[in-house]
Amino acid sequence: MPRASLHTLGCRLSQSETAMLADTLTRQGYRLVEFGKETDLLVLNTCSVTENAEKDCRYAVRKTLRHSPNAFVAVTGCYAQTGAAQLQSVPGIDLIVGTQYKMNLPEYLPAPDQLRKQPEPELRHSRTIDREDFVLPGTAYSDSTRALLKIQDGCDFMCSFCLIPFARGRERSRVAEDVLREARELAGHGYKELVLTGVNIGRYSHHGMELVDLIREIEAIPEVIRIRISSIEPTTVPPELLRHMAASTKLCRYLHIPLQSGDDHILQAMNRRYTVRDYEDLIDQAFRLMPDLGLGTDLMVGFPGEDEQAFANTRHTVDRLPFSYCHVFSYSSRPGTAATRLEHKIPAAVIRQRSKTLAELSRSKALAFYQRHIGRTESVLFEQGDRDGFRTGTTGNFTRVAVPAETVAAGSIHPVTITGVMDGLAYGHLAAPSAIHSRRPLL
Repeated sequence: MPRASLHTLGCRLSQSETAMLADTLTRQGYRLVEFGKETDLLVLNTCSVTENAEKDCRYAVRKTLRHSPNAFVAVTGCYAQTGAAQLQSVPGIDLIVGTQYKMNLPEYLPAPDQLRKQPEPELRHSRTIDREDFVLPGTAYSDSTRALLKIQDGCDFMCSFCLIPFARGRERSRVAEDVLREARELAGHGYKELVLTGVNIGRYSHHGMELVDLIREIEAIPEVIRIRISSIEPTTVPPELLRHMAASTKLCRYLHIPLQSGDDHILQAMNRRYTVRDYEDLIDQAFRLMPDLGLGTDLMVGFPGEDEQAFANTRHTVDRLPFSYCHVFSYSSRPGTAATRLEHKIPAAVIRQRSKTLAELSRSKALAFYQRHIGRTESVLFEQGDRDGFRTGTTGNFTRVAVPAETVAAGSIHPVTITGVMDGLAYGHLAAPSAIHSRRPLL
């Protein structure tokens, strides 16, 4: 059997797409091998959010060709859409597939017994990307205990720093019947948690069915145990979603809502669609309904014009909001975005220091969040592998919990009483199911 190695550089949405491509290749007779092992085919699903992601793409190609010099290399994903011209000059690439043709990539490969290096890469690319609702081939199986379920693609918001609308096109939603078809297959395959992914999932809409309606339909599948929402924009979280999350027995009490900046002038320059007060009001509403909510966010450091006062505003905003963690990243100028025309660029040394400050604040908030769980008994979904004799898993609000590895199996769900906390990890022991949430409230 020909060997195929697939590698993702990017977000959970890209990981879901890679898993679906892997399913298609498996059905075509390929044997999947781990990235970094000898292979006959490399499918690289790329990212273009930052400059480093593009460098990672070039490195992955070189790494593969060192151990598999005759491997056929197919590159797809966001960088294949926005940087196709640059990729054509990268030695060793045989096929470049843009966004419009991404999920049909296996159709453009030579027959498995005819995989050969090409003198120059074939290009499947179009500046035009469909705007219609879509269906997807196959099912996104993965090695994780959680399955990624793509429900939406593209974005119309046009944030001034973001290349994604150019890489993935305008927003569009997956046909609801196709989402439910894959959800049933994933749940039937044994996945305990389905993670809904997309570029802007709060904008899901298909024939009058909005995100909350779709979640209700997925919850009605008996085999589905948990549903988790991936990153969602603050202006797309309706009160109905929060109320449903608070009442649901399957939808995890967890939200990742990008803030990006805690300064209104920077938010305006970013072309974000909310003010700091709007964001705070949303979070207040969520925590009134769900005091035990797990809340993550994205913070961009070094956006043009971010002076000392603007950064101080961000730091103060983060400090007073109940985040359980923050993803801190540096602004990266992306060709073609509106932010490249802005003045008052921030020096790299300043960005590094500000990033360190926010990262330290994030660690302290995460520790405080974890400490509030001591004494509580929570339902934990355990993952593959173990670390230093412990197996780890996550609660519904995304608290990471460890117990002795020999006491639980990967992919199982058990109640765990949390007895202690270290940086980024809670420790505990198995408990009776009736003990869940019984010790004391999360204050």
